[in-house]
Amino acid sequence: MKTDTPRPIYLRDYRPPNFLIKSVNLDFKLDAAATKVRSRLKVRHNPKSQVHNAPLILDGENLKLDAVILDGNTLTRSQYRLTKTSLTIPETPIKPFTLEIHTTIDPSQNKSLQGLYRSRGVFCTQCEAQGFRRITYFLDRPDVLSTYTVRLEADPKEAPVLLSNGNRLERGTSDRGERHYAVWHDPHPKPCYLFALVAGDLSSIAADFKTASGSDVGLTIYVEHGKEERVAWAMDSLKRSMRWDEKRFGREYDLEVFNIVAVSDFNMGAMENKGLNIFNDRLVLASPETATDTTFEAIESVVAHEYFHNWTGNRITCRDWFQLCLKEGLTVYRDQEFSADERSRVVQRISDVRQLKAHQFPEDSGPLAHPVRPESYIEINNFYTATVYEKGAEIVRMIATILGAEAFRSGMDLYFERHDGEAATIEQFLECFAEVSGRDLSQFALWYSQSGTPHVECRTSYDKRARTYSLTLKQTTPQTPGQQQKNPMHIPVRIGLLGPDGHDLPLTTDAGDALLDDIIHLRQPSQTITFTDVPARPVPSVLREFSAPVHLEVELSEKDLAFLLANDSDAFNRWQAANTYAMRTMVAMVEALSRGKRSSRGTGFAKALSAALVDDNLDWAFRAELMRLPSQSDVATEIGQNVDHTFIYRAHRQLTRLIARRLEDQLAAIHDTLKESGPFSPDAANAGKRAARNAALQLLASLGSKTAINRTADQYFNASNMTEAAHALNLLAASNSPQRRTALDHFYQRWHEDHVVIDTWFVAQAQSPRNNALDVVRALTRHERFDITAPNKVRALIGNFALMNPVQFNRPDGKGYEFLVEQILAIDRFNPQIAARLLNAMRSWRALEPKRRKLARNALTKITKHPDPSRDVHEIVLRILDE
Repeated sequence: MKTDTPRPIYLRDYRPPNFLIKSVNLDFKLDAAATKVRSRLKVRHNPKSQVHNAPLILDGENLKLDAVILDGNTLTRSQYRLTKTSLTIPETPIKPFTLEIHTTIDPSQNKSLQGLYRSRGVFCTQCEAQGFRRITYFLDRPDVLSTYTVRLEADPKEAPVLLSNGNRLERGTSDRGERHYAVWHDPHPKPCYLFALVAGDLSSIAADFKTASGSDVGLTIYVEHGKEERVAWAMDSLKRSMRWDEKRFGREYDLEVFNIVAVSDFNMGAMENKGLNIFNDRLVLASPETATDTTFEAIESVVAHEYFHNWTGNRITCRDWFQLCLKEGLTVYRDQEFSADERSRVVQRISDVRQLKAHQFPEDSGPLAHPVRPESYIEINNFYTATVYEKGAEIVRMIATILGAEAFRSGMDLYFERHDGEAATIEQFLECFAEVSGRDLSQFALWYSQSGTPHVECRTSYDKRARTYSLTLKQTTPQTPGQQQKNPMHIPVRIGLLGPDGHDLPLTTDAGDALLDDIIHLRQPSQTITFTDVPARPVPSVLREFSAPVHLEVELSEKDLAFLLANDSDAFNRWQAANTYAMRTMVAMVEALSRGKRSSRGTGFAKALSAALVDDNLDWAFRAELMRLPSQSDVATEIGQNVDHTFIYRAHRQLTRLIARRLEDQLAAIHDTLKESGPFSPDAANAGKRAARNAALQLLASLGSKTAINRTADQYFNASNMTEAAHALNLLAASNSPQRRTALDHFYQRWHEDHVVIDTWFVAQAQSPRNNALDVVRALTRHERFDITAPNKVRALIGNFALMNPVQFNRPDGKGYEFLVEQILAIDRFNPQIAARLLNAMRSWRALEPKRRKLARNALTKITKHPDPSRDVHEIVLRILDE
């Protein structure tokens, strides 16, 4: 690898900035190949700086510097120092001064999609985390907050729409009508990562919103021409988000306008720039014909997430990038709560936990493990992780669980009041909750600094004569990179005890504050709680609502699991019982296959599932979750070592087919009964019915019979919405039936001109477990509709193959690993952020069986031998290899 190894940045080295920038005036003369940028900064020395007479060092990358003007005087080349990454002015006035910097940038050649770039003819920006330095030289750090006034000028034929943050102050024409301009002003101080501009030929849909206090807000969503009809759901989601935040957290919107722009090339899902959210268009555009229910739900969630950032991220930002979870984890919690209120709370919780266990738990147990607040980083883009987002949200949820709803809301109110307009830290956030509740959260704070997923072992004993039931909880956290010693955490464990009749027993004990209401506050390595007056041995329901992000090991027989599935008053734990039962069954099947035998397990689970599916007290969305078995990747994570994905695939298929055979008539009845009859609606009830219908079809399709294939093909060709069409397409793409090619060709012919919808076609083939999947995927990288510089195409084809097709990606010959590394090195040349994220598919290589492990390591080693990888890829590959 290159010899100038990037050096890590450490949290312990944080120092306040030596300078502050009160205001920023930006003037853009937009041009596809040579955009001129003039920045005018009001700068002063920071009285809190620990360094006196410090030089002014500004960040900058890939910029052509045209001029530096200090208090009206143009500096000569000898009066500043210029490197590839910085502009240094050694001497500055003691009093506040004005600094003007002129730069030229080339948006059309910016394929990193950071800074200012062009997406299908539209100028747009992405400045988080450190993209602003690609626009102009600046103090590119989140604790420098400034007010911004922005003037945009462009050819009106090329860019009739000119947008930036805040409220528009002015617009007009220049150069005798050859150019036009707009001036925007954001009155709220913000860090430069929240700066945004968009300029292009876009269509729009507008609406109005009146805040709780009576202020009028103009809402506008901008999209490509011809896509206007797909915007209604995003607009509706935005309005509901705004109203919900007023009611739930007392937060009103604070500008005259709120704009969303959908662009096709974007490294992330969306960006919360103040008043001008920029979205990946796949998370804005939706209609019944073009988007699945999953997409509708994602749009609802992400629109809410970015809007909620207006307070948790924008009005209060993070002091430094180590505090990233302070805005992201907190805002994920808020969008999860919004979705729970808008839909089924238990199904939302199941979805959140599935996501956590599928992505964050493996991260916590592998070489990429890091605390929710990291201690160091080389490239901050690599820390936009499931740990920061999903585990960060779980920590906030635990605070709400420990304190209760009223105290939690009081803590949030104090946080908003005390730190509005500031760049805050985790300590300041926790202090607000400790102050309003009087609770000591010092031990709880370990959740932010200690990496790894705690393991909680639950052991029970019943004394029939004394009528006592003892429950002992033991916690351990495995070693993780850089953290060999672990301290006991404060873990809130919500519990219930089910009597023989299936009802909850009263929780009577003298455990003091170790048990408050139905929550055991596990603070020691081991704690025992003894319940009194227990008439018969109960079945424990432990970790209700998934009250803490831990691995739970509890003594439950298959009979107990079936009992919980049928009776638990906690709906989440009913699902968890089913999931545990299915997982336990599949792991046993894998073990049998590895010994050359076939397991006879599975009938018990099928029987328990059948009984649950006829329970009309359960809504269809919940029953759909019961029919969704743990994924092959989930099983691999559960096994943990010497993983053979061939055996896992065979076990997964074996259990799926066993269920389908035993429940065939019941599943067929569900599929027939829930057939769409009225107009499409994305609401929770109708989406739940479609989810259950698709889950039933997925089980039936595993049979591979002519009847099952015909049923699947019939759903595809007669589907009235994309939810059912895409699901059937995926099932047919995985089959060896004649209808497979027919369906794929049909879908392509219908949607090949739509750059958003055609990704569904790529996904179906990328996830197919057929033996020729790699050859198909490799061929598709040369397809005319594939573009390796477009992140959505990369995610749809390469990402889905590597992350969602474990049996073919983990081929015994290692060709899947070699293919991924080839693609990563190719993408790394122009978009390091996307290249580094693809490496997540290799994070668990050490858990593979020896042959695959060696082949995976060989593939990863090719990256280390590359002469000049990016910082992003450099950091991730060395952490994965633990070098």
